[in-house]
Amino acid sequence: MQITDDLNRLLEVVPDEIRQNLQQHPQRDTLIEIVMDLGRLPEARFPNSAEYLSELPVSLQDLEHCISQIGEFSGDNRAGLSQTLHRISAIRNRTGKIIGLTCRVGRAVFGKIGMIRDLVETGQSILLLGRPGVGKTTALREITRVLADDLEKRVVIIDTSNEIAGDGDIPHPAIGRARRMQVARPELQHQVMIEAVENHMPQVIVIDEIGTELEALAARTIAERGVQLIGTAHGNRIENLMKNPTLADLIGGIQAVTLGDDEARRRGSQKTVLERKAPPTFDIAIEMLEQQRWVVHESVATTIDHLLRGLQPTLQIRTLNDEGEVNIVEERYTPPTPVSLEGRSPSKSREPVATMPGLRGLRGSGKMMAVPTVSEKLEKATSESQYFEQLLEQSFSGVTQWHSHEEFPLIQNLGEGSSLSIYPYGIPRHQIEQVIQTLSLPVILTKDIDSADVVLALRSHIRNQSKMRHVAKTRQIPIHTIKSGTPPQIARALRRLLNMEDPSTPEIADLSLFASGGSSDEIEALEEARLAVEQIVIPKGQPVELLPRSPQVRKMQHELVEHYRLKSNSFGEEPNRRLRIYPA
Repeated sequence: MQITDDLNRLLEVVPDEIRQNLQQHPQRDTLIEIVMDLGRLPEARFPNSAEYLSELPVSLQDLEHCISQIGEFSGDNRAGLSQTLHRISAIRNRTGKIIGLTCRVGRAVFGKIGMIRDLVETGQSILLLGRPGVGKTTALREITRVLADDLEKRVVIIDTSNEIAGDGDIPHPAIGRARRMQVARPELQHQVMIEAVENHMPQVIVIDEIGTELEALAARTIAERGVQLIGTAHGNRIENLMKNPTLADLIGGIQAVTLGDDEARRRGSQKTVLERKAPPTFDIAIEMLEQQRWVVHESVATTIDHLLRGLQPTLQIRTLNDEGEVNIVEERYTPPTPVSLEGRSPSKSREPVATMPGLRGLRGSGKMMAVPTVSEKLEKATSESQYFEQLLEQSFSGVTQWHSHEEFPLIQNLGEGSSLSIYPYGIPRHQIEQVIQTLSLPVILTKDIDSADVVLALRSHIRNQSKMRHVAKTRQIPIHTIKSGTPPQIARALRRLLNMEDPSTPEIADLSLFASGGSSDEIEALEEARLAVEQIVIPKGQPVELLPRSPQVRKMQHELVEHYRLKSNSFGEEPNRRLRIYPA
């Protein structure tokens, strides 16, 4: 990383004794700020220490010497040096006289965002969180330069305190080709944000320190107009924003919702719960815990939903080592609601998993095995890629659609806290999500095929799609196909992928398999149960009562419901005794 700080310009402002001590100081390059308070010894602050710079306390003459060489202080008591990134903040007494100065060193660090460059290039809105001094503004400045110069986007900075692009009318070169709009008074920042979108046609808006409700609303307005947002907010972790009613709208807002009796019983929760109000303004949130250690939430909506439901989200921790290499580690948590998977523990645990850069899910965590040889015969007959292509072709056929883990060892049993990442193709996304939620399956849907563990596709859509088959073969991602996108077919496919169901289980399409006599009355009763499960119980999560039937027919209906892994009970008196089907 290349660092530019113009430190000599800042040292010219301070008294001679302070300047001389800092020019010879061994930690000069890591100086954070110089503190000068009336009647106290001047102090230099470094990342891990602080030192006095003189044996004489700061006098009014010292303060006036500094003030005379810098620009005017704005409404937020900040000033700067023209065409530098340094910031001087004032402390005033009750009469408005300056009695203290904080001279903050501003640095342009080129290469600062190597840890998150892949996220910046996605075009999604990014929110940076962190304590003061951790480097939020420095990262914001470098993101701005990369977007404007490397990605050639129209970038406008809302520079309230002239901290991003420096003081004066000419912006600092560290922001590249980006444009800067200054703000007359801090309370007008939200108006300038809207003005930038309306007047200057930006593709990206950069905002530092979103701190008021009006600014949060302005950010949402900008995001809804299709403009990418890059900003920082007051808060150390994403939980701080959830508890801050002023800024909660940045992550979608929180509202209390009263559930119906059946829904509360199905969730196993109280009738009044907290839920996210709207889509988040920012798609991605980054918690800057340390200068070289950041926590990435690639889906703010998913993180907030998990936290509101008492679940622990998966944390992606990115660090930068001394060689400049980015290391990605995921901390996974087992969901509080245990899933009956062989080899999975119902207890809550936390397990760090080393991952490969750019990959998520099982493939990124190293739990996806490369295609191994099945036998010596296959080793001699075909290469690894030919074997994979052979299995792909078999997956498209109607006969050998599914493979056991011995024959197709691409998907292993999930470890504790792991989720299966699926790329849906030709299947409505909301239908898969309903099945996952209803059956509480450890499955995550992804829009990026590179991060998928498996492709789940409609057979009719994938058969003639040579491009998709080629992509899957190149990336060595298995494709599993189903005949139709109905909830039972999806549920069965997911269970098989998770090794929760015997592949020899018959499909539901032939109801005569469940009818002992095959009469029209029996088929009609089974069709009624099938429609109830597929159209109401699984998609909507609601219980359903069927029409009264004879004991023999009710037994067939019970067997059909069990095939869907759902529960049912008979109730009422004969001849009105009937079946009630419950969600999972």
